[in-house]
Amino acid sequence: MKVVIFDMDGTLIDSKEDITISINHIRQKHHMLEPLSSDFVVEAINRDQRNLARLFYGTDSYLEQDRFLFEKHYFDQCIQNTTLYSGIKELLEGLKNADVKLSVATNAPTRFAKRMLTHLDVAGHFDHIIGADKVRYPKPHKEMLHHILQRYGFIGDIDNAWMVGDNSKDMKAAENAGIGAVFATWGFSPEGIGDHIINKPCEIFNIL
Repeated sequence: MKVVIFDMDGTLIDSKEDITISINHIRQKHHMLEPLSSDFVVEAINRDQRNLARLFYGTDSYLEQDRFLFEKHYFDQCIQNTTLYSGIKELLEGLKNADVKLSVATNAPTRFAKRMLTHLDVAGHFDHIIGADKVRYPKPHKEMLHHILQRYGFIGDIDNAWMVGDNSKDMKAAENAGIGAVFATWGFSPEGIGDHIINKPCEIFNIL
């Protein structure tokens, strides 16, 4: 059995514009702050060490009112401008035809992930779509990946699995879970370290 687990934002989908719009909505409505650029937002999200509440809203931790408004606003916003990266749909179809098992492990809430992937007509390609709300520890912890692999009945000495993502948390999660780490350069981070570095989605076939 072969299993490929994808990160979502910055790997499967380009969601930076909608994420930024919702963050800026909270900044203006609750904090009277100037808008942030999408480049700053995705760079902040992908930092190894960061306090996003401070970077986005100037608070030491997320205020409940900010969290509530973001989730309310983003639920509608998340499907307005988000797109699949070029070659992703063809990749998913090719992998399914090759009988590769496909899942998504994202630090985004599961309901947003399912909403966006359904809107983009690719949710049906995945056996499991797991967000951070479904586990105790998000990536870079291994729990999310182990949760998916256990559902497949994955046996490490017999089966093969890879995590495909665009940041160090994905690569570290793969390392912690004992599976292959594939860094995708087309997303939010153009440079990174993994067992494999790929510049186009189709290059995954060379690894499998």
